[in-house]
Amino acid sequence: MGLGNRIIQLRKENGYTREKLAEILGISPYTLRNYELEVTDAGHPFLIKVSDLFNVSIDYLMGVTEEREKMTSYSLKSSEYSMVEKYRFISTHSPDGESVVDTVLDREYAIAEKLREQKEQLEKVQRMDMEVSEELVPLRLWAYYGKIACAGTGFYFDDIPSDTVQAPDANADFIIGVNGDSMEPDYHDGEKLYIKKVENINPGEVGIFTINNECFLKEYGEDGLVSKNKKYEDIPGNEDVRLIGKVVGKVKE
Repeated sequence: MGLGNRIIQLRKENGYTREKLAEILGISPYTLRNYELEVTDAGHPFLIKVSDLFNVSIDYLMGVTEEREKMTSYSLKSSEYSMVEKYRFISTHSPDGESVVDTVLDREYAIAEKLREQKEQLEKVQRMDMEVSEELVPLRLWAYYGKIACAGTGFYFDDIPSDTVQAPDANADFIIGVNGDSMEPDYHDGEKLYIKKVENINPGEVGIFTINNECFLKEYGEDGLVSKNKKYEDIPGNEDVRLIGKVVGKVKE
């Protein structure tokens, strides 16, 4: 069957008159008639339009194959396209060979599908194990100094903890609560911090300091204690400033 007969067949199957199809394709009914009668050779742009409209391959329109399906070869690797060519050759010249290939493909596809399902199930179990392990982080009882690490004007510090809290284990000595907003946006009111007792910290590190027993959460600077929130003034360094410990992390609740 040639191009003309293919166009007539597709037009009638889809309920188009010659005039209506010509209108859709942007040509005159007279031109379409000539294509259908094969009086005039159709150009490539016309073939593409008909192929897209009826979702058939150009090879089918030209009578090269009886397979209507449009092959999107642009999405295939060269090796994959070669396999398609081989399959077409087998289908044409070896009907029994086509059946063998189909049987092998179906079998291997089923195996691959099963392996994919097993892999997904394994990944799901691994994710569940990770979630469970995160939930089972060991907790310990910590000395807690309440909200006295003032990110503001200072609170009285007592060496005796005001309470105890349960929190994940960490390389720290006690937990202290933040009071105020002078260290925002890094530290917020109500947060709990892990504190490690140290004798010295480096400039830029954050620690807990006391001045005349008032407790402050501040960054250690070259000239004193620095507030992150610039609404608050820095505290000049002097002999009354005492380092209690270094902030080593936040308690996740």
